Amino acid sequence: MTPYQFSLLFLLVLAASTTLRLWLDVRHRRHIVAHRDRVPADFAGRIELEDHRRAADYTVAKLRIGVIEIVIDTVVLLVLTLGGVLGLIDGALRAWLGSGYLQGLVLFACVGLLGFVIGLPASIYRTFVIETRFGFNKLTWPLWFADLAKGAALTVLIGGPLLLAVLWLMDVMGKTWWLYVWLLWLGTNLLVLFLYPTVIAPLFNKFTPLEDGSLKQRIEALLARCGFSASGLFVMDGSKRSAHGNAYFTGFGAARRIVFFDTLLDKLSPEEVEAVLAHELGHFRHRHVVKRIALSAVLSLVFLWLLGQLIDQPWFFAGLGVDAGGTAMGLLLFSMVLPVFLFPLAPLTSALSRRHEYEADAYAAKQTAASDLVAALVKLYRDNAATLTPDPLHSLFHDSHPPASQRIARLHSA
Repeated sequence: MTPYQFSLLFLLVLAASTTLRLWLDVRHRRHIVAHRDRVPADFAGRIELEDHRRAADYTVAKLRIGVIEIVIDTVVLLVLTLGGVLGLIDGALRAWLGSGYLQGLVLFACVGLLGFVIGLPASIYRTFVIETRFGFNKLTWPLWFADLAKGAALTVLIGGPLLLAVLWLMDVMGKTWWLYVWLLWLGTNLLVLFLYPTVIAPLFNKFTPLEDGSLKQRIEALLARCGFSASGLFVMDGSKRSAHGNAYFTGFGAARRIVFFDTLLDKLSPEEVEAVLAHELGHFRHRHVVKRIALSAVLSLVFLWLLGQLIDQPWFFAGLGVDAGGTAMGLLLFSMVLPVFLFPLAPLTSALSRRHEYEADAYAAKQTAASDLVAALVKLYRDNAATLTPDPLHSLFHDSHPPASQRIARLHSA
């Protein structure tokens, strides 16, 4: 392949991917607006028209800023690659630092910082305007800055050494470097998953043991009934950042924890909390977490192998507007353009995720009353302002969970 051919291929795929994303968002907005003034029949009597309209307006507001971000991201990607800016940054750093590992680390840092700065206005607008307007945001500016500082520190402390190790392996392990990088990536991810509950998460939130009482007894009985063990039941102070509610499992083996947002416990009855937990237990019973980790591992191996075939091809670099190759530049370019080529495949991963959600719902319906899970879902849809009328095609690409009407219909038939 020639550089010109690869440039043309990249432009065509980028144009198609961007157009598809914008078209899907426009469809989604029109579909929501068209159904804004009527609560779906399945939810009549359970969700007020005012709440339905609020959810529609919330979704539309997020779509507007999302469209702007799609356009900006596309322009930035073009400017950095075919526009030659990435090559200019790389050349300046080579003249200053040479072509060693430090240059590669600083190159990643510069591009990452540039992306952060460009995306910062949209992020702030989403949090402090949209989320505040609809009553969800609880973040203060001091807490926002603290989160930002902690996130940056973790990126440097974890991401810096990991990136350095990856660049070293790419240099010294010959043609099969991608296999060693994959093993390092896999080991690091598993280590982070193991450390997250007790080391990383407490840096951002406070976790307190669930108080003794009827709810704890009900949950412990459910765990015993399902044959599930956990190192503890915890309540997270999610309300200090957002009014959204959730519950999740974290960790592996003896380190597994069950975490409830305090906002979730405030909104749901004990029976409904039990049903939500049973749904999460369904994910573990069907080994969804393990399956997703395995799928991610397989895909990452394929992608690293593909990068191994591209990194020695001059047309790959020249076709993306970069004159000088190298391991750091090759890894950076690949990570930037891969999502463009993968977006049309999004329905495949979304379909797998939705299948897992149905399986977890079915498991919950066997362990608790299906009506309790339905009641919990209705409250969560209402309180989180989740739209009840998504565009089917948009949902096919973007939604990891089935549409509300389909999910509840299955539960009613369970």
